[in-house]
Amino acid sequence: MEREFEQEYKMIGLKVAYYRKLQGYTQEKLADKLGVATSYIGQIEAPGMYKPISLTTLLRIAQALDVPAYKFLQFE
Repeated sequence: MEREFEQEYKMIGLKVAYYRKLQGYTQEKLADKLGVATSYIGQIEAPGMYKPISLTTLLRIAQALDVPAYKFLQFE
């Protein structure tokens, strides 16, 4: 059951990378803004990784990037 949403998690990571780059942020700058390690942002964004993130983390990323959180959860 856990792997059922693996593809969606990967898509969330790709969207984080997209919106981060759209804002002109590096992984390091976003990590600093969130108070997390740069490697953590890299793990979230890596397309081949299955790295679930909490809703709290997703909301913090959305706020840091000034993007509505629902944008990360649209899987069309």
